[in-house]
Amino acid sequence: MKQLILSLTTAFLLMSCAEKGADTNTHIAGTIKGFTSGTVYLQKQNDSILVTIDSVQMSKDSKFKFDFNLDSPEVMYLEVNRGVTKSIDNSLPIFAEPGTITVDAALDHFYASAKVSGSKNHELFEQFQKVNTKYNGELLDISKEKFDAIRFKRLQDVDSIERKFDSKLKRKYLYAINFALTNKEYEVAPYVALTELSNANIKYLDTISKTIAPKVAQSKYGKLLTEYLNDLKQVK
Repeated sequence: MKQLILSLTTAFLLMSCAEKGADTNTHIAGTIKGFTSGTVYLQKQNDSILVTIDSVQMSKDSKFKFDFNLDSPEVMYLEVNRGVTKSIDNSLPIFAEPGTITVDAALDHFYASAKVSGSKNHELFEQFQKVNTKYNGELLDISKEKFDAIRFKRLQDVDSIERKFDSKLKRKYLYAINFALTNKEYEVAPYVALTELSNANIKYLDTISKTIAPKVAQSKYGKLLTEYLNDLKQVK
């Protein structure tokens, strides 16, 4: 009798897990090598706050899976809790979209080692981030150069350094604008406009908003871009 009850309970749990997966349209699954004890969280941004929507206790196989629903593609975050650690490499952004997304990572250098597949938006997001990170690093170097010029009283150099900074910033903006227009069929386009071009000339944001595909305009980030533009136009 005990064996029968145990079998029925196990079958019920398996059915519940299967039903949970069947009732959802988005699945993020994968392995974090070396992570056998701890918790991985699935988070999303709500306004400016990261909110946890699910979590998995890791076991010896280092595998995890999240099943959830998305109305439209959205940036989610995998956050690992290693316990007591000084590591800051604990968060991985994933541009999730309905379907199955696979993550292959290692606990050491979690963010840097991660390979994500199954999302076209994420593939494009990674391409953008690779170039954009380079621009950010160059702008940081120029800012340090200006700081040193002021610190060591080389004030005659400040104007030329500022012009160099402005030129590099313009190139960064132009890259983001061109990226958004080139990838107008994907939700990553309005996301880039919102996160990287909020201080750019309103005409560029307006062009992106009018160019993106209708389904993208109706996505979460498409609607947010429209709202942001409307707010800017009211201020103007």
